[in-house]
Amino acid sequence: MSDTQRTSKPDKLGTPRLNWTIMRYAPGWFALHAVCQVFFLGSRVIPGLIDKAVFDSISGSAPAIASIWALVALYISVGAARLISTFTETYAGQTFRFTTGSLLRRNLLAAALRRPGAVAPPVSSGEAVNRYRDDVNEVTDFPTWIADVTGNLVSFVIAVVIMASINWTITLVVFLPLSVTFVVGGLTWARLRGYWRTAGLAVDAVTGFLGELFGAVQAVKVAGVGAETGVTAHLETLNRERHKTQVRVDMLLRLIESIQANSVTFGIGVMLLLVGQAMSAGTFTVGDFALFTYYLWFTTDLPSYLGNFAGDYRAQEVSIDRLVELLPNEPASKLVEHHPIYVAGGEPPQSLSMPRNDRQAGLQSLEVRRLSYRFPSTGRGIEGVSLSLYPGSFTVITGRIGSGKTTLLRVLLGQLPLDEGEIKWNGKPVSDPAAVFRPPRCAYTPQVPRLFSETLRANILMGLPEAEIDLPSAIYRTVLESDVATLEKGVDTIVGPRGVRLSGGQMQRSATARMLVRDPELLVCDDLSSALDVETERVLWKRVLAPGLRPRPWL
Repeated sequence: MSDTQRTSKPDKLGTPRLNWTIMRYAPGWFALHAVCQVFFLGSRVIPGLIDKAVFDSISGSAPAIASIWALVALYISVGAARLISTFTETYAGQTFRFTTGSLLRRNLLAAALRRPGAVAPPVSSGEAVNRYRDDVNEVTDFPTWIADVTGNLVSFVIAVVIMASINWTITLVVFLPLSVTFVVGGLTWARLRGYWRTAGLAVDAVTGFLGELFGAVQAVKVAGVGAETGVTAHLETLNRERHKTQVRVDMLLRLIESIQANSVTFGIGVMLLLVGQAMSAGTFTVGDFALFTYYLWFTTDLPSYLGNFAGDYRAQEVSIDRLVELLPNEPASKLVEHHPIYVAGGEPPQSLSMPRNDRQAGLQSLEVRRLSYRFPSTGRGIEGVSLSLYPGSFTVITGRIGSGKTTLLRVLLGQLPLDEGEIKWNGKPVSDPAAVFRPPRCAYTPQVPRLFSETLRANILMGLPEAEIDLPSAIYRTVLESDVATLEKGVDTIVGPRGVRLSGGQMQRSATARMLVRDPELLVCDDLSSALDVETERVLWKRVLAPGLRPRPWL
């Protein structure tokens, strides 16, 4: 049983724990955003008090506490301070979201790279891109709501206390109908959460199908008009389902908002009637009316705002679950594990010298004993394979098509989890082949090499500093020098998606050059020369195995 298979998933990652963890990752930006946001929202009560003082002073309803010009200056000063704070909180909040979002995406990508390479991903690439974008944005946006809610509650409590001290009856009439919104919210959020999840799955289905379609355009065109019609019809079906689920979400949200808005309107209408009576009786001043009018525009929004907050909390729960699904067989805490992300510039060191410290004095022997793996879906695979490799050796694995040659290499390299057997490097057991058999210990060229839509140089280096490797030698040893000379920009020619601008043989030799520049202890090739003509293959093997090169085993 492999380590991957034995790994058990702990309890699900809760929303409070996730938020606390990502807030601790960027505490400075979060604290700056929170302080400025609480000040901006909490200070909303000050202009209302200034309005009251101005109107009472003008109407003579109350003695002047300061001159009109002093009150105007105070009003402008408060407005300027709030303006500065809102720009600051916006910058800090966006930086916090970007920083923590980068961390989550980094951890998701790291988990994808840790997963055995030949094991199917948990969702399609299109679905994964959708979750990397939308669900990460949802998760990292939620912590900034905490400061918003705090600031809104502070201003609400202060405003209601002031309003009640002036006339508690009118204050009660305004806010009593708003309690209806809390009842409605409690009855609908569970259903809304289910709609959100269904809508997310519908979007996943569309983006996943598009991702698969873009990768199989040639197959669809070869299949003819019937295939194109079928593909279009299926896409239309998926889009109709997405439209239907999104309409459900929007309709329920609009219903909640309508009930909340009507409650507010009813409360304000009754308030105006009572205010008119109180002003006629002389118990309510013009300044009091100005203060109530000013406070109503943000105090009556609080129930709706809290409803949105509760809804966002539920939406974040859904997004967390969807992101954790991208981490199969790993602890959910890996999603929020702290790592550097180089937001302020720079990049992680890319050097071959660092991993060499863990080479255990280079390869002396590689022993494989009773290696077995069976595909769960078919039960076929490899059974009890044993072999030994030593420096300078050249081992060829042969067999009929489907006998398990590629499967053996993938299990040896950790791209598939082994079921039974043991692998030893220099006599020491290898518990995690995927972590051990990578450059500079080992380099691998698969049967179908993968190239990126970058330059040939970038595809060979794959992030390595060119100053630390011998690129011309790798190009020569893989018989690429004449091909490079015919390319429009030489090694700086863009090879196109998956290397479509190169021939099959050029792609294989480019992948081989990528392997050689890493100067590994062990070279593993899966049908390295299947797309090469006889003469090119002869020259390639002659140059790669030429005397004078440091001996290394080939498999």
